[in-house]
Amino acid sequence: MSTTAPPSSSSVGFSKFLQDFGWDLVIGSIAAFYAIMVPYTKVEESFNVQAMHDIIYHGHHIEKYDHLDFPGVVPRTFMGALILSVLASPIVLLMNAIHLAKIYSLLAVRMMVGFLVLLALRFFRIQVRRKFGYHVEAFFAILTAVQFHLLFYSTRPLPNILAFVLVNLAYSFWFKGNPYATLRCLTCATIVFRCDTVLLFGPIGIELLLSKSISISEAIKCCISSALLCIVFTVLLDTVMWQRILWPELEVFWFNSVLNRSSEWGTQSFHWYFTSALPRSLLVAYPLCLAGVLLERRIMQYIVPVFCFVLLYSKLPHKELRFIIGSIPMFNVSAAITASRLYINKKKDGWRWLYIMLLGSFLISLGCSVMTFIASYYNYPGAYALKALQQADTSNTTKEKFVHIDAFTAMNGVSRFCENEYPWRYSKEEGIALDEYRDRNFTYLLNEHFHIDGYKCLFVVNGFSEARLRVGFPPFLLLKEPKVFVHGNMRDRDIDLFNWPGCP
Repeated sequence: MSTTAPPSSSSVGFSKFLQDFGWDLVIGSIAAFYAIMVPYTKVEESFNVQAMHDIIYHGHHIEKYDHLDFPGVVPRTFMGALILSVLASPIVLLMNAIHLAKIYSLLAVRMMVGFLVLLALRFFRIQVRRKFGYHVEAFFAILTAVQFHLLFYSTRPLPNILAFVLVNLAYSFWFKGNPYATLRCLTCATIVFRCDTVLLFGPIGIELLLSKSISISEAIKCCISSALLCIVFTVLLDTVMWQRILWPELEVFWFNSVLNRSSEWGTQSFHWYFTSALPRSLLVAYPLCLAGVLLERRIMQYIVPVFCFVLLYSKLPHKELRFIIGSIPMFNVSAAITASRLYINKKKDGWRWLYIMLLGSFLISLGCSVMTFIASYYNYPGAYALKALQQADTSNTTKEKFVHIDAFTAMNGVSRFCENEYPWRYSKEEGIALDEYRDRNFTYLLNEHFHIDGYKCLFVVNGFSEARLRVGFPPFLLLKEPKVFVHGNMRDRDIDLFNWPGCP
């Protein structure tokens, strides 16, 4: 008689670990890969990035903080930057102890953003499993993994992403049947991080009232108490940091909604979110989420408020994908319901071909995400130019190296985390005319202009220009063009000590 040995405790434990955290490892690995490959940040993230740098490296010396010199168009709260800096500080201290470059500190705080986002997303995924089953949970994770924008943004310290953490928690409590916790999360997101979250708060609140999940009196008490608490915290912190009495999101609301000045940064048509932003971010999940509403009536009560959120946001002329990123997880749930139904019925006639088409669409979505990632990789020419300059000038002299960074370069990847210690010095002084540079004592210029009097063009960094489809493999072609020019002061003879490639 043959006997089968029982599985060892270690294999059982590993299997249990994969069952509990397997999807988190997959999604987290992709998000970490994006952050490691593209550690730099854009102008939209500049406030929180500079704030985290200053909290970590300047501490209580607020007079040294970047926001006092470059406050931006509207003030933002320090709440997110402070929380992230405190959480990442042990890792940053260790990095500083072994003398790693500052850019690794930026990676540490970005990983902390991603950790909070994915923790909230895990909580939401667990509620999806409890409500709709394991198959829907699995396809929800797969759809999230093959999409680009959500995981790429998940490690970026944008106010939208900080609010996104609370939005995912709100969705989780909504699915769990805890409406008042849902309202508290949305209230906090609205008051502290993004006032426009009120466009999501409103439809969800109406749905909770119509479904009799909450009473008006209790909802008002819950929202007012949460709002007052959040206002106290943000006003106290930001009054100290900005050195004037301030509720940041109130000023943002006044600027964007009352004065309607956000349109100064560009406008799009009313349908842009539905015809451009959502198709690019959801990919195959876009048509699948529409079918999910028809296949599972329970999702209707969740999809309609989120759809209304996007619809309401469409009324604002200035549009960006990050403004509606909070809608993506809910649309993915609806799409996962459709994918699950195709999987369950895959052995039936007719359904088999639909399931094969589904698998093919996953591969197409993955290919689109790869293409978008490559384009994004080349979309930070300012940071690559500064990195190349600092690597090329390897002189050990104590002579000061004064680098001027123009606005275009600063908006395309450069932050204080990219700066080296003395003898390197940096300036982001604005308003300098091209003919004034020759009278200044800058050693190097990082500039969007090819020719500047008194300076020699040392090298150029190309950036992403456009993508074109073609016949063959790969089926796309990414075009690049010169973006940032690095110039050296011709009066500085040390410039000629290095072998510069020059500018074409």
